[in-house]
Amino acid sequence: MIIGILQTGHTPDDMQAAHGDFSDMFARLFDGRDFSYRLFNVVDMEFPAGPDDADAWLVTGSKHGAYEDHPWIPPLEEFIRQLHAEKRPLVGICFGHQIIAQALGGKVVKFPGGWSVGRKRYEIGGETFHLNAWHQDQVVELPPDAEVLGASDFSAYAVLAYADHILTVQPHPEFGADVVADLIAHRGPGIVPDDLLATAEAGLSEPTDNAALADRLAAVLTRARADA
Repeated sequence: MIIGILQTGHTPDDMQAAHGDFSDMFARLFDGRDFSYRLFNVVDMEFPAGPDDADAWLVTGSKHGAYEDHPWIPPLEEFIRQLHAEKRPLVGICFGHQIIAQALGGKVVKFPGGWSVGRKRYEIGGETFHLNAWHQDQVVELPPDAEVLGASDFSAYAVLAYADHILTVQPHPEFGADVVADLIAHRGPGIVPDDLLATAEAGLSEPTDNAALADRLAAVLTRARADA
């Protein structure tokens, strides 16, 4: 099946050689599944013609804020609303989680409580997951039809579902320790407080539940195949 990746940002230039772009990270996360990919760099105004351009859809993370004034954000929000109206399978990660919430009537802000970076604990559907975070923005008001499936001490609305065809998560299951280490080195200094970077660095050797969350995301994406 074809997963349409709506890429809303690019990894820093000094991380591209080691990690590729966000689309490459998701291809590795879902390795072993019968997925192929069509990439749309919506951040560069490259949009699909419509929902039929892929079987299911994924919105990536980004350095941008969902509330910022960029020409690609309104058409992305309209496409998200179209996918939702047609009950197309859709998942969103970090910025993707936020822009989907905003497009469907929620509110996203630069959180006054600051940053969440590195390995964090999330309670999702009665289970504990440890996943990597890298964000300050977060959803603070829910869309009317969102169901809260998971939270952390920092993010009350960290995992959201919309019926059975959309699942969005604030943390980054596509980020391994190697990616977080490079973000600490290249993206964090001067932006994220030093004490948070030090704590994140200290946790790099601890395991994460990326594969388990990938299974949950894939279950939503493959709903398109089940309905075919």
